[in-house]
Amino acid sequence: MLTRAFQRSLRTSHSSQHTVLRTCSNARSTSSSSQHSLPAAYYRGGTSRAVIFNRADLPPSQQEWAPIFRGAIGSPDPYGRQLDGLGGGISSLSKVCVVGAPSTHPAADVDYTFAALGVKNADVDFSSNCGNMVSAVGPYAVDAGLFEAHRDAQSAIVRIHNTNTGKIIHATFPVVNGEAAARGDLAIDGVAGTAAPIKLDFIDPAGSRTGQMLPTGGVRDRFDGVDATCVDVANPCVFVRADDLGVSGTLTPDEISATPGLLARLDSIRRQAGVAMGLASKPEDVPGSVPKIGMVSSPAEGGADGNNKRAVDLVVRALSVGQPHRAVPITVALALATAARLPGSTVADVTSSDPIDPAGITIGHASGKILVGATFRGGGGLEFATVFRTARRLFEGQIFWK
Repeated sequence: MLTRAFQRSLRTSHSSQHTVLRTCSNARSTSSSSQHSLPAAYYRGGTSRAVIFNRADLPPSQQEWAPIFRGAIGSPDPYGRQLDGLGGGISSLSKVCVVGAPSTHPAADVDYTFAALGVKNADVDFSSNCGNMVSAVGPYAVDAGLFEAHRDAQSAIVRIHNTNTGKIIHATFPVVNGEAAARGDLAIDGVAGTAAPIKLDFIDPAGSRTGQMLPTGGVRDRFDGVDATCVDVANPCVFVRADDLGVSGTLTPDEISATPGLLARLDSIRRQAGVAMGLASKPEDVPGSVPKIGMVSSPAEGGADGNNKRAVDLVVRALSVGQPHRAVPITVALALATAARLPGSTVADVTSSDPIDPAGITIGHASGKILVGATFRGGGGLEFATVFRTARRLFEGQIFWK
């Protein structure tokens, strides 16, 4: 789908440019007749990237989406590189989003459905939300004309209904000439450069899949002889202490993968936690994307800033779809901020009692740190959680698959 700005530029272009466009279009329809195609866009959202489809362009039945998504992303790829599609060979780059309007929820403007795709396998998993890619949904809705932003408006608030979890997220971001702004001064760890800030308010995020913030009924469980805390906030998550696994809390993603038996043990704990949380009846049926698992450790392991001051309140190394995450999934960060406030949890055990930023919890991850603000009700329930991210439109047009 062409943006309004691009449509305007086409209308005012020279006739020779139109001739080139017609020639390219004719060549494409002839040489690519064996391929399928649909309008699509490609966005970075936070520390992830995804192909985004307009819901109206896809088949009516979600059951028909999986082959399209696999072809677009390039999965499964036994070489693990997804060279025949737009995936990047790791879980944070093997994603698809579907955005549609009007929303099916009365409190939202658009619907957003997330799919996590396996890199080497054919999995197309709709069981979780992606908090990083949420940051791109509002800008996409504006750029694609699904949400009208007036040309003289300086900002937009898009209310997003995540169909995977049934939860509502409010995205607030600047707009320029009726389109989402790209330039700005916000830097986020894990992404080079700066961009326009996008404020994400996750409304009442607890119980995204299980209906409860503590789906096992308590703040501490035990799996494979290891203490764990199971929390369902934005996505179901399970947290274990790195010390209890006999490893450093500051391992790099590559070191996690290279540590003998560590990934297998974490997946075993994750699957047992999934059964305990009611996500499946047996470990082998637990989805690949939830619960997510993270190893937590004290801020002493997170290092210090240039003034030798403590830089974070706790440290996490998270896994997503079986792979060590290069930063931290936003939904994991939201769950951590909640678990840090639960006395007796494995996360509270390693969280500093003196936050370095009064606005929330500062979490150290493999690429830096992130601040998560959490607002609790008087009774202790989580009212909403806030993070700031950036996003950028990378391209839009037709995507092809065989």
